[in-house]
Formats: sequence, C-alpha cells, structure tokens
Amino acid sequence: MSRPEPWVLAVVAAFSAALAVLVVFTALHALREWHLRKEVLGSLEGDGRRGQVSRTPASVVRARADAEGTFLRALAEKVPQLWDLHHLLVQSGLGWTLEGFLTRTTVLATIVGLVFFGALQNAVIACAAFALAALGPYLYVRWRRKRRLRQLETQLPDAIDLIARAVRAGHPLSEGLRMVAEEAPEPLAAEFRLTFEEQKFGLPFEEALLGLGDRVEIVDIRILITGILVQREVGGNLSEILEQIAETMRARFALKRQVRVYTAQGRMSGYTLAALPILVGVMIALINPGYLSTLFQETLGEVLLVGAGVLQGIGFLWIRRIVDVRY
Repeated sequence: MSRPEPWVLAVVAAFSAALAVLVVFTALHALREWHLRKEVLGSLEGDGRRGQVSRTPASVVRARADAEGTFLRALAEKVPQLWDLHHLLVQSGLGWTLEGFLTRTTVLATIVGLVFFGALQNAVIACAAFALAALGPYLYVRWRRKRRLRQLETQLPDAIDLIARAVRAGHPLSEGLRMVAEEAPEPLAAEFRLTFEEQKFGLPFEEALLGLGDRVEIVDIRILITGILVQREVGGNLSEILEQIAETMRARFALKRQVRVYTAQGRMSGYTLAALPILVGVMIALINPGYLSTLFQETLGEVLLVGAGVLQGIGFLWIRRIVDVRY
C-alpha cells in the first residue's frame, strides 16, 4: 500500500480543522437557540393556554425565525440560493436551521471521504465519495419536503369541508381555522395552527393566509387562498365556494393518482437501469475480486468510473423528466 501524498494529507488536515471549527460554532449556536426558544415559549405560555391551540412549538416558528438574527440567516436574505435553501428546510418540516444543515452535510461528507480514502488510498475516489455524500442531506430534505407536501395535498379537502361546515353553522372564518388546527391530522394541523395564531397575535388575516401559501407551495392551497380573498372582496356564499373548491381538489387528486399509475412503469425502468450496473459490479467483485481491480488502480479506469457515474446520473434524471407529467 503506497504512502499518501503530502498534499492529500494537507487537504485532510484542512478539512478536519474546518469541521472542528464548524462543530464548535454550531454547538454554541444551538445552545443560544435553546435559550431563545425557552424564553419565547415562556412568554407565550399564557396565551397558548387561553387559545387552546398551542400543542406544539410550531406556533412560535415565526417568532423564533425573526429573533434568530444569525449570520447565515442575514446572509440568506441577500443570497437567493441560501434563502431558497432556508425555504426548503422550512417546507420539509424537519426543523433544521441553515447551520444545522451545513453541519450535517460537512460531517457526513468528511466521514465518508476519510473512510474511502483510508480504505482505498485513492484521492480521486475519496473526493468523488465526498461530493456524493455532500448531496445526501440535500436529497433527503427534498424527499421529506415532497412527502410532506403530498400529505398536505391529501388532507386538505377534508379540512376545507370542516371550514365550510363551521361557516355554514354561523362561525367566523378564523374559528374554522382554529377547528382545523385542533382536529385535522398532522402536518396540516401545524400549518393551520400557525396561520390561526399569526392572525390572533395581530397579523392581518390576508397576510396570514398569504404566509400559508408561501409555506405550502401546492396549487390546491393557492386555489383556497384565492377563493377566500376574492370572496372577502366581492362577497358571496363562502360555504358553497369552499365546498366547490374541495370537490375540485378531490377531482384533481384523483387525476394525479391516475397519472402516477400510468407512469409507474417508466419510473420503475429508471430505478432498474440506475441500480443494474452497481449490482452487476458488486456481483463481479464478489465472484472474481481481481477482475475489476484495473478500474480502481489505473488512471484510465478511474476516469471511466467517473464518466460512467456521470452518464448514469444523466440518464436517470432524463427518465425522471420524461415520466414527470405536469398538468
């Protein structure tokens, strides 16, 4: 086994030092955020009991976000890419901050890169593993966001029916939001709870609804908000409007599930073609370990591996794009 090059050791040492600094910074920030959360929850404890909706810390998300004032949050307000990442973290429902996300990404990528370098003594493969591992937390957040939005889309028609029944019974629209916050399943209840408490604590009702649309980026919720805002401007029977919106949402949801059934074969083909080369390579390595050694020991083999990985990723994304039917 060959001795590592000096520049490789320098890179590893630099990554380790940067990781140590980032971990210490994140630990201090987490401690300060814990004290801040405790103060905010304590200040709202009495109002939460009287309102009977503060069952989770989700009711103080806006207060915490405005009170954080961290360097990364201030930077995110000026850098669109960082702000999009912050918005993605909020929509995923994981409760991660920008600092926490970057820490998880750095720790995971560094550990994976060092493990591959220690096992194979190959800087190129270690850097490739580092880059792939760095994408792991981001892909996980996107998957959680997609799953959460799908749950919200499924739960929304029943929640609208509940609001329509409350309005028909003579209750104000804000009372319908409170009923959804108390009786709807999660994660929809948390979003309506936050909207209800925002307008209860003084935010204009229209802005609270628009904030709901910003947090939940699905077409159905925007249809709901548009219908409510138009009705408040021009008048009309709100309960009938809400019932028609719920019926339209159920029809759209049924159509979407039908489209997913029709495109299931294409998605399965993409997964199969993406996993097949990896599985075949593992089987060959188990049957004849020396057969693939050239790919990991020669420069040309490493280049071919990287090229194959890039082409495989492009092909998988291409298939996903084909079966992603928008309507």
